[in-house]
Amino acid sequence: MDLSFSPSERAFREEVRGFIAERLAPDVRAKLEALRPISKAELVDWQRTLNANGGWATPSWPKEWGGPGWSAVERYIFLDELHQAPAPEPLSFNVAMLGPTLIAFGTDAQKSRFLPRIANLDDWWCQGFSEPEAGSDLAAVRTTARREGDRYIVSGQKMWQGMGHYADWMFTLVRTDPGAAKKQAGISFLLIDMKSPGLSVTPIRTIDGRHEVNSVFLDDVEVPVENRLGEENQGWTYAKFLLSAERSNIARIGLTKRFVRAAKRAAHEAPAAARHRFLDKLAALEAEIQSLEVTQLRVLAEHGRNATDPRASILKLKGTELRQRASELLTHILGPSVYEAVPEEVDAFEGIDAASAHFTLRAASIYGGASEVQKNIIAKTILGL
Repeated sequence: MDLSFSPSERAFREEVRGFIAERLAPDVRAKLEALRPISKAELVDWQRTLNANGGWATPSWPKEWGGPGWSAVERYIFLDELHQAPAPEPLSFNVAMLGPTLIAFGTDAQKSRFLPRIANLDDWWCQGFSEPEAGSDLAAVRTTARREGDRYIVSGQKMWQGMGHYADWMFTLVRTDPGAAKKQAGISFLLIDMKSPGLSVTPIRTIDGRHEVNSVFLDDVEVPVENRLGEENQGWTYAKFLLSAERSNIARIGLTKRFVRAAKRAAHEAPAAARHRFLDKLAALEAEIQSLEVTQLRVLAEHGRNATDPRASILKLKGTELRQRASELLTHILGPSVYEAVPEEVDAFEGIDAASAHFTLRAASIYGGASEVQKNIIAKTILGL
């Protein structure tokens, strides 16, 4: 694939770059440059700004449901510019995961009810997939949903729920047929109001002291049957579609490029004996990044025709590895002093808190599907092993 963009695509990149420069608040950009979290209000404000600009908050959505109707290349350019600016990415749970799944499998009533609010971040959604014994083995979910007339009674626990303390709604997998011959066959996909009686959220503090993930308990929570996505016991089909969409957008190549750009500048300030060694490693890393760009463009172009494209696992696996390698190389070039400052006092090099990036990206091997799981998917579905 030729990565030389057409004149119209280059003009589109300049349009996106100019919009970000003009509309993004400087203090939000500064937080992102240091890899520090922005507030809920800041993300909501930015997503609504994008949404008001011709549906830019939903880059993969068709025009009929409020999106811009962009090509695969335009979607890639848009996300690349967001990551490199840096600017906040629209909430993935809303626009990259649930939105496309609703468009593909939801009823007209569900689409009309939820999609406009998803796009404008009027409702903040979270993902209720992982459980204490069902993370990498997602089909082992044990949260049950017992049907009683026009409602389900849901009981169980969800773990590692990202930003669940902000959420208004949760999309989740539940077991509706405990006796199914295959564990994947007895799962349904429900949309649950987080204000429902019997639902509680308990914070989980990660090693860096942040509150980003939660444990969610469901104790006989009533969910209307109309809030089920698709057919009963077919939730695994919808989950595979959603996970493919998530993994297609999780490579975050633009962020890796930003690490590499900072590492190059740091390498030029390194002693001569180490400089060439660092630059050689960076050149090899850039070659792999370009190969991943080609793969991402191919997957994005074909996503509508092959919704569960297993190549999305390549994007997730390789994107994670390259981002981790880039952050590790940056910290190696800068030296051990980057680990000495406390977060509030850190002097970020080229706008990047290298130590924070290094530690935070350790979790990237797990979220969105552990690296070992992605290797199994690639081996089975692509290599036929």
